[in-house]
Order: sequence, then structure tokens, then C-alpha cells
Amino acid sequence: MNTDKFNQVIARADRVMAQLDQRGGPAQAAARRERQRLNSDLRRKAMRVGSALLLISLATIVIGLITPIGMFGFLGAIGLAIGAAAVLTLTPSGPKAIAAPATDLANGEMVQRFDSYLYRSRPLLPAPAQAELDKISAALPALKQTLERIDALDPNAQDARRLMSLHLPGLVDRYLHVPAAYRSDHDTEGVTVDDRLVEGLAAGKQALAEISEKLARQDMMAFETQGRFIESRYGDNRIDS
Repeated sequence: MNTDKFNQVIARADRVMAQLDQRGGPAQAAARRERQRLNSDLRRKAMRVGSALLLISLATIVIGLITPIGMFGFLGAIGLAIGAAAVLTLTPSGPKAIAAPATDLANGEMVQRFDSYLYRSRPLLPAPAQAELDKISAALPALKQTLERIDALDPNAQDARRLMSLHLPGLVDRYLHVPAAYRSDHDTEGVTVDDRLVEGLAAGKQALAEISEKLARQDMMAFETQGRFIESRYGDNRIDS
């Protein structure tokens, strides 16, 4: 087997493995969450359109009861309803481009936007970086559940928010700015741009995991304290006052 044919076989195997990776595991879970976000966006649009049509219909009825609107008035109301529905349908209700989460979002919303950012950025990155993104994405549901219950000014929440809105998106965006032809070149330390990306994502993943674990341990300690209090206060060995 010559070198060209061997490279073709390897490339085909990489494509097959990538397709299998998309069908299961963290990548599939991330795709499912993205579909849920898109479906929620469609439901909100449908509710806005329905509300606008209801208001126009009620206004037309009220005006018709006060004064006859005639055929032209009726057609005008229909045209207004169609125009309002078109505007509300075509107006985007959220960011569609690959953009980092805004820094002023609530904790839970920031995690969702960051999850969407990772999902949309994934196809643009090399396979090793995609694997790191999948690990980060897989940990986000548990992190979201924890962050939603704490204040945005909590020091741990602040660290997580900076990672999700600034540091990790900044790493990915700067990588994408590097021309593809230069990403395999070695720097003064003998590391390629691709390698730097993977190392940075791995460090970010570890930082988020440590924050999530720290918050979870706080919850566990609070639960243990509450359990001991109830046991001492209402248990069989309590001292009656």
C-alpha cells in the first residue's frame, strides 16, 4: 500500500470515528440540549405571534362595535395582523452567531449560552480539542444546577462566570483567528497552536470541575449539618424540655 492510499484510509477512518462520536456520548447530549433551546425559542415566538394576533383581533372588534370599519377597515386589520406576524417571526429572539455569553447574564442563563457556544464552536476545532469541549459540555448540566441557586457575586460563581464568558471563549476565538496553515507550526517552546488550544481547554475544564466540586461539597456539608440538627432536635435521644 503506497503512502497516498494509506493516508486516504486513515482519513476515512477519522471521518467514520467522528461520525460515531456525534451519534453518542457528550456530543449527542450537547446536540440534544441545543435542540431544546431552539425549540424553546420557537415556542416563545409562537406565543408572541399569538398574543399580537389576539390583540389586533380584540382591537378590531372593539372599534367595530364603536363605529363600522367597513371592508377596507377589515382588510386593513388583516394586513396589520399579517405584518405583525411576519415581523415577530423574522425578528431573532436570541444570538444565532457563535458569540461568547454576555457578562451580565444570570448564572443559569450564562451556563446555557456557554453550552450553546461550545456546541456551535465544536465543528471548527480539531478532534483533540473537540474531545476537551465534550468533557466540558458534559459537566455543564450539574454546574448549572448548582450555580442557579447561588448569587452571581459569590466568589466561586465569579470564577466560573469569568471562565465561561471571557477566558475559554477568548481562547477559542484567538485560535480561530490564527490561519489554518500556521496552526501546526511550533513556537519557541516547541508547542503548536493546536496543542496550546488543547492544553488551555483542559486547564479550563479542570478549573470548572474544581469549582463544581467545591460548590457540591458546600451543599453536602449544609445537608449534613441540617440532618444532624434534625436528628439531635427530634431524634429518640432528645431531652424533653
